[in-house]
Amino acid sequence: MLRKKTNGVARRPQRTSILSQVGDTHVDRRAFLRGSGLAIGGLAAISATGGTVTQASAQTAAGSAVETVKSVCTHCSVGCTVIAEVKSGVWVGQEPGWDSPFNLGAHCAKGASVREHAHGERRLKYPMKKEGGEWKRISWEQAINEIGDGMMKIRYESGPDSVYWLGSAKHNNEQAYLFRKFAAYWGTNNVDHQARICHSTTVAGVANTWGYGAMTNSYNDIHNSKAIFIIGGNPAEAHPVSLLHVLKAKEQNNAPLIVCDPRFTRTAAHADEYVRFRPGTDVALVWGILWHIFENGWEDKEFIRTRVWGMDQIRAEVAKWTPEETERVTGVPGSQLRRVAMQMANNRPGTVIWCMGGTQHTNGNNNTRAYCVLQLALGNMGTSGGGTNIFRGHDNVQGATDLGVLSHTLPGYYGLTAGAWGHWGRVWGEDMDWLKAQFATVKDKDGKDKSLMLETGIPVSRWIDGVLENPENMDQPNNVRAMVLWGHAPNSQTRGTEMKTAMEKLDMLVVIDPYPTVSAVMHDRTDGVYLLPACTQFETRGSVTASNRSLQWRDKVVDPLFESLPDEVIMAKFANKFGWADRLFRNIEMDDPETPNVESITREFNSGLWTIGYTGQSPERIKSHMANQHTFDRTTLQAVGGPNDGEYYGLPWPCWGTAEMGHPGTPNLYDMSKPVAEGGLCFRARFGVERDGDNLLAEGVSNPGAEIQDGYPEFTMQMLMDLGWDGDLTPEERAAIDAVAAEKTNWKTDLSGGIQRVAIKHGCAPFGNAKARAVVWTFPDPIPVHREPLYTNRRDLVADYPTYEDRKFYRLPTLYASIQKNDFSKDYPIILTSGRLVEYEGGGDETRSNPWLAELQQDMFVEINPRDANNLGIRDGQQVWVEGPEGGKVKVMAMLTERVGAGVAFMPFHFGGHFQGDDLRSKYPAGADPYVLGEASNTAQTYGYDSVTQMQETKATLCKIWAA
Repeated sequence: MLRKKTNGVARRPQRTSILSQVGDTHVDRRAFLRGSGLAIGGLAAISATGGTVTQASAQTAAGSAVETVKSVCTHCSVGCTVIAEVKSGVWVGQEPGWDSPFNLGAHCAKGASVREHAHGERRLKYPMKKEGGEWKRISWEQAINEIGDGMMKIRYESGPDSVYWLGSAKHNNEQAYLFRKFAAYWGTNNVDHQARICHSTTVAGVANTWGYGAMTNSYNDIHNSKAIFIIGGNPAEAHPVSLLHVLKAKEQNNAPLIVCDPRFTRTAAHADEYVRFRPGTDVALVWGILWHIFENGWEDKEFIRTRVWGMDQIRAEVAKWTPEETERVTGVPGSQLRRVAMQMANNRPGTVIWCMGGTQHTNGNNNTRAYCVLQLALGNMGTSGGGTNIFRGHDNVQGATDLGVLSHTLPGYYGLTAGAWGHWGRVWGEDMDWLKAQFATVKDKDGKDKSLMLETGIPVSRWIDGVLENPENMDQPNNVRAMVLWGHAPNSQTRGTEMKTAMEKLDMLVVIDPYPTVSAVMHDRTDGVYLLPACTQFETRGSVTASNRSLQWRDKVVDPLFESLPDEVIMAKFANKFGWADRLFRNIEMDDPETPNVESITREFNSGLWTIGYTGQSPERIKSHMANQHTFDRTTLQAVGGPNDGEYYGLPWPCWGTAEMGHPGTPNLYDMSKPVAEGGLCFRARFGVERDGDNLLAEGVSNPGAEIQDGYPEFTMQMLMDLGWDGDLTPEERAAIDAVAAEKTNWKTDLSGGIQRVAIKHGCAPFGNAKARAVVWTFPDPIPVHREPLYTNRRDLVADYPTYEDRKFYRLPTLYASIQKNDFSKDYPIILTSGRLVEYEGGGDETRSNPWLAELQQDMFVEINPRDANNLGIRDGQQVWVEGPEGGKVKVMAMLTERVGAGVAFMPFHFGGHFQGDDLRSKYPAGADPYVLGEASNTAQTYGYDSVTQMQETKATLCKIWAA
């Protein structure tokens, strides 16, 4: 599975990196360091600054006055603890967290080298602007004044929505919360982050099935799984440490590992059953498996009766997916799917794991709901060893999503209704008339005034169209004129050629990041570009939420390096410039006029995030967990004795009520075997109590100790009064409830937490006890159905499984049928998909600037099946062009491998710095260019967006390949 750096075949150098200049056939470490300008002082200098990972001894630490500081890796969302060794304010070494229940003393390649992320020589060191085609160093004062003046001018001329605030999954929770609040005070919902293009379809699909859009169990709980079903995910490379937990279950439980993927990945190499299927046919595949389950009566009938609504409608759809039809659409033999179905049925509880292979599709919400329905049919939900374990891609993409860095909601998934704004207005102590006046007002179709405060903004996946679309076709007055890319790599998005055009049309492009990203070079702008150096997460402090919903606290390792500043300080500088810093920080303590106190920000979101239970995790409780990691069980995550006895590591949300209430956190969502007060839950009653005359509440089941032994709706003050439980409220709680809406106040808007406390006191879940809904009547496809990708080479299936009609949502027209009606398959016959590498992360700017990782993977490439390569006359290692049907093309190295099937090509998406054959290294600020450059796969990727969330399509488009 591992590729040799050379294979004896002569090839032209791709000149993707400094590394390519070092040697013709072999790159040793010394030559690498010389060629990359790192050889000052030789290898000894590198090792002296912590180039290796070593286990420190107490004697050496004490002798050299080395302080150890706990932090959390800034790459994927497993949440691995990093122990930084700091001497005289310098980060000199690191080791993995041996006590962490998540990584258990392990690191992947990226985690083992995070020290270099902070101390990296290729970082952006001071503010810069592009003027007359040249990068010039400027001061922070000049940068804030010039950018602020320019934005205010744009705001005056075109309205607040003409500035797009693009946030980041790299923000900690406090920064993410403050960023969404900041955008609200600016007066726009044109705010978003990477979750839109990685797991937005997961959040929408899962939340609309059973209540919350997050991983239901945990990496550690996989230890209890009797079967493991992975679809569209490659954790061996994308989340390497997570594989420790998967393989533990495989080995100790003899659990079959089933991997469904169009590509034979490093994860698939561990599988007992590998299912290769055609990209974009996930629903058909899952329904094909479920056909065998229903046909043989293997479903959990009692679980469905008591806890699921709509399965009969699913059964009718699944009946169409006979083994013959499933094979026609997916390419998978019915006999193999029967074997998979039998393995899942005979080995319960089993877990289902998915990643972006399932989400990044035009019908991604259908895929995620189909995965959920499979687990509901098997009765694998709400049980240890079961659940849907959704592996998130960035270190705080879960937290940034929870904290509302999204164009369609406020923090905590409250939405954008008047009630949602009213709630957060109370939390912020804000004059709502002032806040409303910050937003633009437009005329609706009836000629009445409509505030854009209540309308979804443009998602990050479509910011290009926010710039380029005719304003007459948009639901906002004017185009986007200024983009702020705050911790975002644009090469991670599709339609690269149009993105270049959009960047060049902007009045202003502002990049705030520790590294310049390809935002600095992929356009031909000569002016109006600003690069502001944010510090890394190791140079500030705050909480971060792992994929399993656990919060961990990062302590500051070192002071900000160079002239970089923490994100919260940069926000404060802009807020002061715009004139509303006093309002933004009204309830937040300030360490100085431009430095918000991080713990105070935590307390503010604790006071408002009642929906998902981000209220019980005070800074003190989170820090205590970090200090006492050794006391938590490695499987249950529950503390055994010690100061956190009985609590679950990281207080996974929902952690109900106030911190003083002492809720232990919820390790496994919807687990009815535990009392709610001890971390148990039921399915959430967020969809009403009745549908088409059917009961939507649970049938005769509830958590142990519940005083309502049946289904019940979500709690309100009126419900407490009807039950006679309102007498349990304290006078202070009653006063807070009356101040909101008296008897109409519900568990989500009660700022005292009294309704939650009383409901749990009587054994009930504040959000009710309902059935999961297998049918989501509010979505374009209430029952998940297969739809052919927009760019499909199976024209014989388009009539049977067409895409959607063109429609308009998220302020923009969105194309479906008008693209699919065209047959591109003759000129572009090969299916193109993309994914991750173990060496790099995200857009790759940070990791390709890390010498230890850059040495491991020096070339951008495309994987081609040998049959296709031979038919095209392409040799391994040869330079080739890969072109998509919209005209974007990339020049990359061919890797011949049977990892991909015939007719499918794969490219990683971590590269940038080349554009359609041109090397852009000279366009970077001096010394800030990554060691490794390459084409961005998304330059060749095409149009296509999910019908609910606008998730981009990256896993099933078309391309043609020819020798360069």
